[in-house]
Amino acid sequence: MPTPPTTSLHHQIRGHGPRLVLAHGFTQTGRLWGTMDDRLTSDHQVVQVDMPGHGDSARIGATLVDGALGLVDVGGRATYVGYSMGARFCLHAALARPDAVDALVLISGTAGIDDDDERRARRNSDMALADRLDPPEASPEPPVPLEAFLRQWMAQPMFSNLEPDADGIQERLRNTGPGLASSLRLAGTGTQRPLWGLLGRLSMPVLVVTGEEDSKFTALGARMVDAIGANAEHVVIPGAGHAPHLEHPRSVATVIRSLPPPE
Repeated sequence: MPTPPTTSLHHQIRGHGPRLVLAHGFTQTGRLWGTMDDRLTSDHQVVQVDMPGHGDSARIGATLVDGALGLVDVGGRATYVGYSMGARFCLHAALARPDAVDALVLISGTAGIDDDDERRARRNSDMALADRLDPPEASPEPPVPLEAFLRQWMAQPMFSNLEPDADGIQERLRNTGPGLASSLRLAGTGTQRPLWGLLGRLSMPVLVVTGEEDSKFTALGARMVDAIGANAEHVVIPGAGHAPHLEHPRSVATVIRSLPPPE
């Protein structure tokens, strides 16, 4: 049976009220939620976790399965909110530990890549990125500087809606090259076993949140809701791209508040 990381994931707890556990995306940290986290702490207890390989959890390496258990280990019973990579961790947590997940919010998430060849290609791409950040010992190439890597990462079209002052580059620089490489190698999208056939097992309320201008993940979101069933709802944030929580934090916080309180 999978086990959580032997070292607890770094986290901070703020606010009072129903508990929310926030799991961030790749290259982010538990502190990087735009102003959404500040808005939610006014009426919730918010647990902001540095996910494996990131922030103050940079030295913790974990697969999606083990990292999900580590997330529940520090989050306890709560509503779990995950963005992109964090959504994949939260989805695994809800399937492995449904007793701990009162509700689930998946922002720009996926249940995996179905096609074996496409999944293998994505894994190879993730491994190549990891080797740029943390080259193998035999490699003659030096590691790419972290800031250069981050700026290349943020220059992708999926982040084109982000204003320069919302990209959180200074917070992302709290990460390390080896930590991000570990995340790619152990928990990158290409490592994820497709979970589409298991989504019908989710019995808790599920909100799937995507940006209107992110057509790929909006289509994936619609597919996820169809697979989950009547307890799932798809909310599309107008004018947002792949990172709606950074682009429109007030709107995403309002969506999260729409969930019924835990029993």
